[in-house]
Amino acid sequence: MRLKHFLNLEWKQFFRSASFNKSIGLKILMIFFALYFMVSFLAMGLALYPGLKKAFPDKDPFLIVNGFMFFYILGDMLMRFFLQKLPVMSVKPLLTLPVKRNKVVHYVLRKSGFSFFNFLPIFAFVPFSIMLLFNGYPKLSVLFWFLGIIVVTLIINFLNFIIESFSSERELSYLPIIVFAGSLFALNHFNIVSFTDLVSNAFMGIYNNPIYIVIPIAILIGLYIINFKMLKSKLYLDSSLKSKVSEVNASSMEWTKRFGDIAPFMQLDLKLIWRNKRPRSSMFLLILGLLYGLVFYPNPQFADSPMIFGFVGIFVTGIFLINFGQFIPAWDSGYYKMLMSQNIKYEQYLKSKYTLMILSVIIMFVLSIPYVYFGWKILAAHFAAAIYNIGVNSYVIMYGGSFNRKKIDLNQRAAFNYQGTGAVQWIIGIPLMLLPAAIFGITAYFISFEIGLLALALLGVTGILLHQKLIKFITQKYLDSKYKMIDAFSQDS
Repeated sequence: MRLKHFLNLEWKQFFRSASFNKSIGLKILMIFFALYFMVSFLAMGLALYPGLKKAFPDKDPFLIVNGFMFFYILGDMLMRFFLQKLPVMSVKPLLTLPVKRNKVVHYVLRKSGFSFFNFLPIFAFVPFSIMLLFNGYPKLSVLFWFLGIIVVTLIINFLNFIIESFSSERELSYLPIIVFAGSLFALNHFNIVSFTDLVSNAFMGIYNNPIYIVIPIAILIGLYIINFKMLKSKLYLDSSLKSKVSEVNASSMEWTKRFGDIAPFMQLDLKLIWRNKRPRSSMFLLILGLLYGLVFYPNPQFADSPMIFGFVGIFVTGIFLINFGQFIPAWDSGYYKMLMSQNIKYEQYLKSKYTLMILSVIIMFVLSIPYVYFGWKILAAHFAAAIYNIGVNSYVIMYGGSFNRKKIDLNQRAAFNYQGTGAVQWIIGIPLMLLPAAIFGITAYFISFEIGLLALALLGVTGILLHQKLIKFITQKYLDSKYKMIDAFSQDS
């Protein structure tokens, strides 16, 4: 099968996908962000040489840029790990045809070379390289220096896939890369190992002696071969059927029975969270959410920023509500058709989700009480934010869930995973986070801090008092979308 046949299949898969029209808003948003970063990098590339020359007239801008290459590589590696995924096409149907696996694997790996992350540095370094040529730097040396940057970019590309492959099978898979990058940064910062000088000297070596370009090229070829062997070893029809056998620790969850007729649904949700990788990984994010306030509260510059108090309060007390609630009912997409064929009341199903989210808000508020160390205002802001989450955000996020049409793979990791994410999840962030922070901040700024707290709390109490009417309205919205969801969740993509 030739390259054009693979490209033709990719083109048809993209436009004929069941989720194409449903995710068009997200695609437009991603194109907007891509254009934004392209323009930003281009502007940086154009302004880099004259800007550095003006700021540091006694230093060579070229040497300054080489001195920062270590931080660029470190940042690129982190960004790719969290955002870039191996562009795997739907290859299993091809395995039943007379198509060599080597060709399929080569196509997938070569396609990764055309990733947006690989093109982005070009927008910055091409203008900078042209500036170097205009200022009298040797043409051949600049050309090989730029080639070195391209090769290093591809090295990071294939290295990321190896790291991703090893870490994807582990809980908290993002911690190893953070520890690794943090260790390199710490060793460099405390002058134990000067990676800044090592990387700078490596690029200067290529600039002064172009023959050294063979070293990064050899590393690139080695990483390509490793990726080829790893991907080829997984390219079997029955690879997805292999599973680890482990003992299941069952729990009767007797305590849930006190919630009456919604208890069976709560038990299903708790078992889903505990037994599946993605929802279970999201539980570990609660720790990061709880510690989020430490980024702002110890910093004196935020001491007089009530909007920050409101934003952090909403985030800390509502971290589970946001992470879990934004994918209702997509968590159950794997068996949603079966669930909807049962003789159950949809209102009970939604009330179980609501109860679980409210319990999480209460627990997160209790756990955030130690923030009183930074002042009673912070604790009061968390309390008002918790009431707002219970009385407003819980309904907002459940209403947004009625527009979910994306199936979720429960075995993928949670952190920086955008599988199952649609335009709804991006748009709903405005009323969830920005609106309460703005209400609190503006009211506190123009009137008083206490009135800002009262405004948030009153909105939350109003929602609590209107609980029955709101839950019935949301239930009807889900019932109206029931068959659309069944159809969407039945699709493979």
